[in-house]
Amino acid sequence: MIPYGRQSISDDDIEAVVRVLRSDWLTTGPNVKEFEDKVARYCGARHAVAVNSATSALHIACLAAGLAPGDTLWTSPNTFIASANAALYCGAEVDFVDIDPRTYNISVACLESKLAAAEKAGKLPKAVVPVDFAGQSCEMEQIRALADRYGFTVIEDAAHAIGGRYGERKTGDCAYADMTVFSFHPVKVITTGEGGMVLTNNDELYGRLARLRSHGITRDPAEMSGGSDGPWYYQQLDLGYNYRMTDLQAALGSSQMDRIDQFVARRREIAARYTREFASLPVITPYQRPETRSAWHLYVLCLDPARTAKSRSEVFARLVALGIGVNVHYIPVHTQPYFRRRFGFQPNICPNALAYYDACLSLPIFPGLTDDMQTHVIASVKEALR
Repeated sequence: MIPYGRQSISDDDIEAVVRVLRSDWLTTGPNVKEFEDKVARYCGARHAVAVNSATSALHIACLAAGLAPGDTLWTSPNTFIASANAALYCGAEVDFVDIDPRTYNISVACLESKLAAAEKAGKLPKAVVPVDFAGQSCEMEQIRALADRYGFTVIEDAAHAIGGRYGERKTGDCAYADMTVFSFHPVKVITTGEGGMVLTNNDELYGRLARLRSHGITRDPAEMSGGSDGPWYYQQLDLGYNYRMTDLQAALGSSQMDRIDQFVARRREIAARYTREFASLPVITPYQRPETRSAWHLYVLCLDPARTAKSRSEVFARLVALGIGVNVHYIPVHTQPYFRRRFGFQPNICPNALAYYDACLSLPIFPGLTDDMQTHVIASVKEALR
């Protein structure tokens, strides 16, 4: 079975982890700081805070933004549930903004319309989480302009998008986002096994994020009330969490960062070949905005109902039978039983997301996908649609 995603681990990666196993540090230590600095430099951000998962990163980003009971976070329905759950962990509520039917990212037009209505009703969101679906950046400049007008915090969920670009800017430089979140799950562009990171250019947010990932404590005398009792002393300033990344994970991440541009280049080659090969099929290939360069975490085909009677279920089953580990990204979050039960969401509040979900299939894309493997995937897609 060819999986839809898979990590790429080199001998250098293995040696980096072995060096940590032979060192004095296993949990958070010098390798975590090295990894944070490496990612921040690569992206062009001032600060980075590594944590044990992207879900943890989203949670502390929401906390750092001040999200609390009585507040609301808006996000895309076309995402993994963590983008919405992070708000619920803070006691806040969640609402959804429909997607652009071409990019499958949050629709700026829908966001602007919903904000205008929310302003009149006195129910503006405290934070908006645009999701860079499949690795393509959202229209961040326009979202930033809306944030400045309506006063919400922008937390860019770039779990798919490290290595991508928006214009001349690298995803994660936080030029338009208050905070940007990355994921390092094994199927992502680079991996730490499990892990995540929050980037920001704001010194105050950075201080909060750093405390929140480690029980809300500080060892910095300048942040303490009443001064320090000595070098052993710490104070708890916030209710934080044990979301720390280990040095083992960080060493793997640092080694992976040495090959990030190679990883992304290979993903782009695979995506370009898929798009060429599928041009005449009854499918819709991924639309790319001219100002973006996707990191291509996912390659999503959508069946075109105007040109094929095949259902997504039929094509999915046939591809699995042919040894292709296809997947579906994502089931719209607002249709999940928990969200329907708690908030009363009806499926039709985001019709573009529903239409997308009914037709989408994620095909294998990862650096280790060989040309022969991709040839088999392409032939299998053609067979399944025949």
